[in-house]
Amino acid sequence: MMPAADNATLVRRAFWLIRLRWIAVVVLVLGTFFLHDVLGIAVEATKLYAVAVLLAAYNGVLLLLLNRFADKADGTTGGIVGKVIKFQIYADLPVLTVLLHYSGGIENPFVFFFIINIIVAIFFLSIWESYLQATLAVLLLGVMILLEYLEVIPHHCLEGYIKDCSYRDNGYVLGTYLVFAVVLYIIVYITGYIFSSVKETEKTNARLLEKDRIKDEYVAHLTHDIRGHLATIQSCLSVVLTGTLDKQSSEFTGRAFRRTKKLTDFAKTFMTLTKIRLNGKADMSEVSLKRTVNRVVDALRSGAEEKSIKLICHISDTVENIHGVELYIEEMLTTLLLNAIKYTPENGDITVRLASELDSVRLQISDTGIGIPAAEQAKIFDEFYRAGKAACCLRAICRSQNGKSYLRTQ
Repeated sequence: MMPAADNATLVRRAFWLIRLRWIAVVVLVLGTFFLHDVLGIAVEATKLYAVAVLLAAYNGVLLLLLNRFADKADGTTGGIVGKVIKFQIYADLPVLTVLLHYSGGIENPFVFFFIINIIVAIFFLSIWESYLQATLAVLLLGVMILLEYLEVIPHHCLEGYIKDCSYRDNGYVLGTYLVFAVVLYIIVYITGYIFSSVKETEKTNARLLEKDRIKDEYVAHLTHDIRGHLATIQSCLSVVLTGTLDKQSSEFTGRAFRRTKKLTDFAKTFMTLTKIRLNGKADMSEVSLKRTVNRVVDALRSGAEEKSIKLICHISDTVENIHGVELYIEEMLTTLLLNAIKYTPENGDITVRLASELDSVRLQISDTGIGIPAAEQAKIFDEFYRAGKAACCLRAICRSQNGKSYLRTQ
């Protein structure tokens, strides 16, 4: 609703109302011409044209007023623009009533155009103000009907459209008026409920996004601290390795050094991914898939050998570089291979194939593991999704578009 919007949003909404009213002026002029001069229906064309001119002038004044405050960034802008919006919404009701009076009154089927104004009010105003708008619309229409019925003001019958004027037909007038009032209040209730639900959902999503941002910032700081401690441990181990150690001590120290280096690289990668999540964008560059695939396979080969799993890698010489985010590609490939190693039984096989296919590059990982049910295969690349079984055959496609190649999963 309007009170929760910032200044820029209020200004955009106010200008949207101005544009909407310009459309109404054009429709009024063209509609009057078509009804009066083309169809020959007895509408008060001169008076309707006069209302159109006044409406255009009124809209022009509002436009000048909004332009005056549109570029201001102080705290008063929102309050002034908000008042302008409310004034427009409230002022449109009597204008619409006058238009109906000169175009058939209660006999005009466009009497239900009041609904458009009420929906706009629901979007911009609070619920109770929307009910107030509906009440004002019902009262204004009722006063117009009563004044025409009592012949205080003349009724402009739509000759050429209806045979007999019905503005004094009690049953027709009362029935139409009651239906109009009921429909208006129902519209306010239903539309207001929908808008309130949507607004609550937006607030919930905003809170979740904020919590997610706080979590990512915390993870980034924590990862930075862990990386610092790991770098210190790695530095100490490197000093020990340069000294005189027996064979067993050297082996264990070297193993600890290598593990610490892997943890340091992991912390660096994790921190980079967290920063990408925080910034909402990733820097794309030219990526050598051959080098990336070989690096990941070599890093995980020892894990496969511990389970006596044969890790085979076939890379075609025709594979070219692609345009993408190397970190994402490496992370995806590492995750797939780790799952393949985890869920492939001992003495099994894992095969990595990288080959060119027309305008794309196919990266395929297949294993002799337990596989993934077909119903879950479409979800395996969703964040934090865990399937009931591991991957049997997963593919990532790198397609070329506009002279550049892009990675997508399949």
